[in-house]
Amino acid sequence: MARIARYYREYGIRLVRGYLQYVWDDSGRRYVDCNTNHGVAFLGHANPKIVEAVKRQVEELWVAPLNFYTPARERFIEEFSRLLPAGFGVVFLQNTGTEAVEVAVKIAKKVTRRPTIVAFTNSFHGRTMGSLSITWNEKYRKAFEPLYPHVRFGKFNVPHEVDKVVGEDTCCVVVEPIQGEGGVNPATPEFLKALREEATRKGALLIIDEVQTGFGRTGAVWAFQRYGVEPDIFTAGKPVAGGLPIGLAVAREEFGDVFEPGEHGSTFAGNAVVMAAAAAASRLLREEDVPAKAEAMGAELAKALQSINSRLAVRVKGAGLMLGLELRVKADQFIRPLLERGVLALTAGVNTLRFLPPYMITREDVEVVAAAVEQVLRAAEAAGGSPLATAT
Repeated sequence: MARIARYYREYGIRLVRGYLQYVWDDSGRRYVDCNTNHGVAFLGHANPKIVEAVKRQVEELWVAPLNFYTPARERFIEEFSRLLPAGFGVVFLQNTGTEAVEVAVKIAKKVTRRPTIVAFTNSFHGRTMGSLSITWNEKYRKAFEPLYPHVRFGKFNVPHEVDKVVGEDTCCVVVEPIQGEGGVNPATPEFLKALREEATRKGALLIIDEVQTGFGRTGAVWAFQRYGVEPDIFTAGKPVAGGLPIGLAVAREEFGDVFEPGEHGSTFAGNAVVMAAAAAASRLLREEDVPAKAEAMGAELAKALQSINSRLAVRVKGAGLMLGLELRVKADQFIRPLLERGVLALTAGVNTLRFLPPYMITREDVEVVAAAVEQVLRAAEAAGGSPLATAT
């Protein structure tokens, strides 16, 4: 019998059900989900409003190429448009976040006819060859080099060096408003402002990667809105279809019809089932004021994490319900102990525990999460130095 290729760490838990902020394993144990498949289930597992939309759609039409109109796609565009800032009117439908980054870069290259992409230290933009080329961490890149050669990495959050890295050959600058995989590192307002100004000065496009930060998670619909800096293109993905695969690049009107037929395409993009889910998710985000709820519960979770009594805890960083607890030791050693205490979490970078719970997480859930984190950190302290791998 065939098996699934192993390129993920396995935790030996078989998940069989999910509902809102919880998942259950095959023994019936419940977990507070602060992993949410790297942020995908931000609107909750099996959210009834999204489930109902998908059920209706699978009885009508599943797939249709982008050459044809469909009611599901039209409903999505109608609902999603209400979440867009003025001036952003063109949506490129894709299936994943990495594809969204790829098409955004393709737009920039087609518009500017320039070769060089600027990205930053600790960035993560995906694992396909183009987006991998602008992902900083060597562990993702090394086995596949040489990658796209025309990439310059600048220092994240160093505004006074922006003019040195963005040049006349730059087609685009790609940046996360909060670095996810790289360590839950928020950009400073000064840094994003410098990028916007220098990109405009040099005739390059500014691309803000909102695949993890976007769609309400940070307390604003789009994280760049917290900064008062607008890109030329931004990407989105993960939670936009409530858990089904989706990626989007959203461009200003002037970059809308840049591709000729055949220059870009995607077999599954814009399929009716995903569009129905994404339309329902977009409506839910607005009607339930999800960003405000993420802001409020994010403050509760941040406060609880800040209150943890352990010498291993350094600080809490992030925004809304995209939070990291920076540690003085490597973070990956705590994922399994947290599972044993009923909490699914992630790492970010080397020494940060990352928490990406659904927006309906409660104060009781927050108490469970904080207590579990404190317990595993205190247990590591009590065990002495040998179990701890010092973070670098």
